[in-house]
Amino acid sequence: MEPSEGDRFLRLLIEHSGDPVLLETTVRAARRRSELVAALPEEETRRHTRALVRGVLAALEAGGPGEEVLAAAGRLGSDRARQGVPVAAFLDGFQAGRAHLVRTLVAEGRRRGVPENVLLDGVTRVDEITTALVHRMVHAHRVAELEMARTTREGHVQMLRQLLHGEAVPVLAPLEPSGAYHCVVSDVSDPTVAARLEADLIAAGPGLCGLVDGRLAALVNRLPVPAPGGPLLVAAPPARPHDVAPVYELGRRALRAGAAAGLDGMRHLADLALLTATGAEPVLGRLLADGLLEGLDPDDPFHRELAGTALAYLDHGGRIEPTAAALHVHVNTVKYRVRRLQELTGRRLLDPAGGAAVTRAANWWWALQHWLAATRT
Repeated sequence: MEPSEGDRFLRLLIEHSGDPVLLETTVRAARRRSELVAALPEEETRRHTRALVRGVLAALEAGGPGEEVLAAAGRLGSDRARQGVPVAAFLDGFQAGRAHLVRTLVAEGRRRGVPENVLLDGVTRVDEITTALVHRMVHAHRVAELEMARTTREGHVQMLRQLLHGEAVPVLAPLEPSGAYHCVVSDVSDPTVAARLEADLIAAGPGLCGLVDGRLAALVNRLPVPAPGGPLLVAAPPARPHDVAPVYELGRRALRAGAAAGLDGMRHLADLALLTATGAEPVLGRLLADGLLEGLDPDDPFHRELAGTALAYLDHGGRIEPTAAALHVHVNTVKYRVRRLQELTGRRLLDPAGGAAVTRAANWWWALQHWLAATRT
């Protein structure tokens, strides 16, 4: 049924349901309350929070949660179980988000002069709806846990999690204790997408895949031939199963650095060494950018274009033709952009006549990476 004209609390909720600020603060509240929820990709939390807020709104308008809203809550509970998030942890996050949402709406209602009895009635109705959603989420989570516990796969995934976390566990088939395996990490949290990637990773050779800390991770004997594009995957050199925990943590750091740089597809951990190390020191990156690129305006699209060309120029060893091919521009365009950037900054990108050429080139590369990343945020 349509909401009545007098239901001011409901109208307030309708007005706030599409508010991006409210959505983001609710997401942050949920992530602050639960470390395991915070370990998931932020977009994953945002997607479910948006769906639940809309579900509560639809239930308020309809007089109660319908099957579509309850099914969405069930999918959330099932997904969290398959992502390895315990029911208590994800309920902590859910309740924190719900409490923040209600506090915000009540405060806004009082500011607008909504009567206390109307606010109380609205909060009571929200509580009734969220209680029904929690029941469905918990039920779906437990069903999914039981289903996984009955399968050999869950035992394999549990072993994978323990090995990547450095726990002393027996190495069982399909892994071999003396075997060498590439540790592959990703930011993929959607179980459906993860299943498709898992098929590609395992097809190249024996190994294990699963959601660890909310993201797809794998130990594989051989890496597949990388396809262009696709989600960012970071692959470490081969290591024995009991030696992969430090590599896993390093791979996660490299993944964050690669994602911040806009990379995609399969990437070797060694190729991301400089990006990973520099990404761990953002203050130094800012100081280098401030010192070397003070003549550039981050709000000027042409200056961002110059910086991107200079970065590609360094990546290709200061060679004009490969840089032009990579950027799909004429060689004269690359020459002009490099010359113009040097004019604006008052410094040469590469100076073979000077000393410490490698250090200076690395500093330029670091400054450009940091400056371009800052302009994207």
